[in-house]
Amino acid sequence: MIPFISRKPVFLGLSLAGVVAVAAGGLWISSTSVAADANSKPGSASASASAAAPTKPALTVTTTKAVAGNLLIKLAANGSVAAWQEALIGSEANGLRIQELHANIGDHVQRGQLLVSFSSDTVKADLAQAQASLSEAQANLADAVANADRTRALQSSGALSAQQVGQYLTAEQTAKARVEAAKANVDAQQLRMKNTRVLAPDSGIITARSATLGAVVANGAELFRMIRQGRLEWRAEVTASEMARLTPGTEAVVTAPGGTQWKGKVRVVSPTVDAQTRMGLVYVDLLPTVAVVSGKSQVVTQTNGQAFKPGMFAKGEFVMGSSQALTIPQQAVVVRDGFSYAFRLNPDGRVTQIKLQTGRRVSLPQGDQVEVTQGLNADSIIVANGAGFLNDGDAVKVVAATAAVAGPAPAKN
Repeated sequence: MIPFISRKPVFLGLSLAGVVAVAAGGLWISSTSVAADANSKPGSASASASAAAPTKPALTVTTTKAVAGNLLIKLAANGSVAAWQEALIGSEANGLRIQELHANIGDHVQRGQLLVSFSSDTVKADLAQAQASLSEAQANLADAVANADRTRALQSSGALSAQQVGQYLTAEQTAKARVEAAKANVDAQQLRMKNTRVLAPDSGIITARSATLGAVVANGAELFRMIRQGRLEWRAEVTASEMARLTPGTEAVVTAPGGTQWKGKVRVVSPTVDAQTRMGLVYVDLLPTVAVVSGKSQVVTQTNGQAFKPGMFAKGEFVMGSSQALTIPQQAVVVRDGFSYAFRLNPDGRVTQIKLQTGRRVSLPQGDQVEVTQGLNADSIIVANGAGFLNDGDAVKVVAATAAVAGPAPAKN
């Protein structure tokens, strides 16, 4: 028979071991909580170090302000530069040889300046012969007049027949006609002599030369081509709706391919529109400027600076007036996902991304400016340089903060 063993001491030992383990765990948790509470107290060294740590800026930037002012309303267009009027200088001397050339391409000539001299030996001989014929006709006229005077004196006496009287009077009239014909021949030869010297019909610039030294030219042959008065014009191409907004006298600023800008004024708006392109031409005179040289005013044309030449392509803008606008620098505008944004600086040193509605873009002496139609108020402080690298809420460091950028200049009346 197996003896019965009591299990009470075993259960009692296990219960005491569990109580000891729970008590030890409780002591560890309690000490951990106390340490955490001690670290979280406001007066602790750890809390002070955490509060004193500054926010690290994401980028160093400069700032500017949105400024309100007058902004010019402009209409952009493209076109070609051409001569205001082109003069063709031809020859009126038929069959004469070019003896001397006094002008070349690019020369600035004045009205009446000698350009070409033809050989005049043949014309001189013909002129001398015509003058001799005139002298002979004048002598015959003197004799005929004397005979006619005597005939009139004797006509009433009956000494001469009516036929003889008629002959003498007719001879007088014939002699007078021959003198007139001889004078006309002399005038024609003198005109030929004058045509042996080709003079500039107006002031201007020689753009082409067909004359060749020693060549025998025909009547009407082209010798030179000239820009009258050195005046050029810009022929701007605009749409039909834009033509309705332009009137003679409208100011324009034309930019040459080299970047030179020149003032112009609309002379005439074309009365027709091209049926193929649906574009019309606006003729803009490139106005000369007045420079002061040695205390005297001197007109300087655009061709003196070689900025504009006939045939070149140029772009320009018509000044249509002015309006109030809010502008910011071009570099302050950030384009993301097809939208325009700016970053406004907050008092806490962080930036806020603001969506903008933009309008016109203008070039000013202080840099390119963009019109803001919605999203900003005047005098709003925004990030100027470095805006493209920021995100909404970034902390920034501002250096050399600029004053308000000068707004658009007031439009001149």
